[in-house]
Amino acid sequence: MYYRLVKNICFMGMVILLFSITEVSTQNLTKQETKTTKVTFIELGSIKCIPCKMMQPIMKEIEEEYKGQVKVVFYDVWTSEGRPYAREYSIRVIPTQVFFDKDGKEYWRHEGFFPKDELVKVLKMQGVE
Repeated sequence: MYYRLVKNICFMGMVILLFSITEVSTQNLTKQETKTTKVTFIELGSIKCIPCKMMQPIMKEIEEEYKGQVKVVFYDVWTSEGRPYAREYSIRVIPTQVFFDKDGKEYWRHEGFFPKDELVKVLKMQGVE
């Protein structure tokens, strides 16, 4: 039993090393920028949260597969720089995913781990192909 736990922890550590987390300030996330993509996908979480770490490879895949259509943004809300975003987006738990259309209007919100196949369905609501 402990072997599996250690194995899973090591795997998650390797995933974190492979997929770096980027934070974008609100100065970079302007209304004009959201209009250049069909969807802006914001993940509010922490690099120290296990479900949030599990979302990192999914976010990276979405960013690569739907480049030009989906903008992916991550805020670490357990840091002093990220705390204001927790208030701004009124999150209750992490991870929380918030989706905005090209006009900057929120059209979907999800709390907790979000499997890729379900996440893609939300993107397709806005015409992402």
